[in-house]
Amino acid sequence: MTAILVIKHGALGDLVQAFGPFAAIRAHHPAARIDLLTTPLFATLMRGAPWFDRVLTDDRPPWWHLPAQAALARRLAAAGYGRVYDLQTSARSSRLLAWMRLFGARPEWSGIARGASHPHANPGRDAMHTQDRQREQLAMAGITAFPPPDLNWLQGDAARFDLPARFALLIPGAAPHRPAKRWPAAHYGALAAHLAAAGLTPVVLGTPAEAPLAATIREQCPAARDLIGQTAIADIAALARRAVLAVGNDTGPMHLIAAVGTPSLVLFSADSDPALCAPRGREVRILRVPDLRDLPPAQVIAAVAALDAPAAPPA
Repeated sequence: MTAILVIKHGALGDLVQAFGPFAAIRAHHPAARIDLLTTPLFATLMRGAPWFDRVLTDDRPPWWHLPAQAALARRLAAAGYGRVYDLQTSARSSRLLAWMRLFGARPEWSGIARGASHPHANPGRDAMHTQDRQREQLAMAGITAFPPPDLNWLQGDAARFDLPARFALLIPGAAPHRPAKRWPAAHYGALAAHLAAAGLTPVVLGTPAEAPLAATIREQCPAARDLIGQTAIADIAALARRAVLAVGNDTGPMHLIAAVGTPSLVLFSADSDPALCAPRGREVRILRVPDLRDLPPAQVIAAVAALDAPAAPPA
């Protein structure tokens, strides 16, 4: 049996962007044993995915920690992979090819590593959207069929939150080290009040560190439901399937929400470029301004009204 390794680290949004390539690799190699190398944060989640036989973890030690780098390479070399699809394509993941060769492994390699047998030989690759770039990389390695990824395995428990039939998801957070990616919580509060008046219960999702954002929203809209810190990744997918619409910043949960098909409005500032990393799904609209602090709630409310959502609230 052929053994194949797929490498993908990154944050949640990066992982979701790779669901399509994961499905394509599995469809192209139906009889192979396919392993995923990812970070410990996503190991449990990805063990439930239908695309992999095993999920391996990489603690990503610093490049100068040579014993740790050697231990990982030795482990991978011993697995006997015939081909590696490096979807991370970082300098660190690319160095793994040289490390594995030190331990006698000679896998075919799809990526940008020096000496790769199937290089992504496009000098403009960094100017491509993540999904387009990965699709082209796989095409250059012989994978040309890209079936839609089946996300039915992401089955969380939405019923335990006892939400009303009509609700909207709000994602006011983003990476804490990139505050420019956040639309002000007070503006989300104004949006929440509008949604509630239109008959949609606003439901706020995020990490425990984002609890102050939900508190600010509920000050302006007491009808909003605060689920901060209460949802696993699969729960977010389950809630997204039931939600009428979602509004959020450029952050991982919005990638997941859009991927399951929820009509979504994603807010971008100059801090990130939607041409490179925007969430994709059945109905995704992007609203971008240089500084999100200057984006008035009325403009977001108007954009929400334009979503192809079931009975989206009027502006």
